[in-house]
Amino acid sequence: MDETGQDIHRMAIDQVTHVLGREMAMPVAPEVVRFVEQMLGSVRPLGVLFYGSGLRSGIDEDTLLDFYIIVRRQSDWPRSRLACMANAVLPPNVEYYELRVAERAMRAKVAILTLGQLRALTGFATLNTTVWARFSQPVRLVWQNNAQAAQAITQCIVRANVTAARWAALLGPGKAPPTAFWNALYARTYKAELRVENGRRSGGIVDANLERYERVLLPCWQAAGIKFAREGEDVAPDISAEQKDNAQRQWRLRARLGRPLNILRLIKAVYTFRGSARYAAWKVRRHSGIEITLSPFAQKHPLLAAPPVLWKLWRQGAFRQG
Repeated sequence: MDETGQDIHRMAIDQVTHVLGREMAMPVAPEVVRFVEQMLGSVRPLGVLFYGSGLRSGIDEDTLLDFYIIVRRQSDWPRSRLACMANAVLPPNVEYYELRVAERAMRAKVAILTLGQLRALTGFATLNTTVWARFSQPVRLVWQNNAQAAQAITQCIVRANVTAARWAALLGPGKAPPTAFWNALYARTYKAELRVENGRRSGGIVDANLERYERVLLPCWQAAGIKFAREGEDVAPDISAEQKDNAQRQWRLRARLGRPLNILRLIKAVYTFRGSARYAAWKVRRHSGIEITLSPFAQKHPLLAAPPVLWKLWRQGAFRQG
């Protein structure tokens, strides 16, 4: 990269960092902050990220909050040694919390990553699409240990957005409005994961924040070294046919690994996710409308009870792509 290219890259990174840093610092509902403070107690991680439907759509009685807790070392979050080892091998571990905040019952799904894992899983080379896809969407840093920790986490969120935008250019249309590239990308990432939601749901992510996605795409392309042309409301990344073919091959590998990795994480969650059966039943009902009645045996032994439940879901169409 020549000196001019380096200047463009630095300016683009600064622009994306500014936009996303302001986004991450935007206030959230006070009860969300109180939930996090109550959940942490005396534990002091590097930071806590809030994302997902609770951030996009607000909080009601049926909302499950989504958090990522970022730590420096696995041992910085209180749990068993086995859970720490599992999180090191196949991140993230997920935990389930039910707390009362201001006389209101609130629930949350909480994932744990080290800062090093967050950095690796938001990079372009990772085979796991889940983390960078999550954090290319709006997110709030609702708790931070200090300014240095906040800066390090913000850099990872910037990295996630640049990675996502690069894949959007490589896999998306040749020429289209900026939001079309994001919609095409999220349709791909949904298909690469084991999801019970209808595949069309991915489009709602962009629709909820159209201006935001339009604003960040081009500086993210510049940060990734992708040149582009503007044609009215459309943009066209300068991607050769050879680059697109190579990207398709790389993506097919990620798509083939996506569901098996998620299944392995689900199996691991049986041993590390408190209330996993109740959470899974709630998640399926919310996104597919299919009600699962959990027997005492299923709640106590979710892995042994899983095959007939999965077969029932399959027959009722829960895993079909829209």
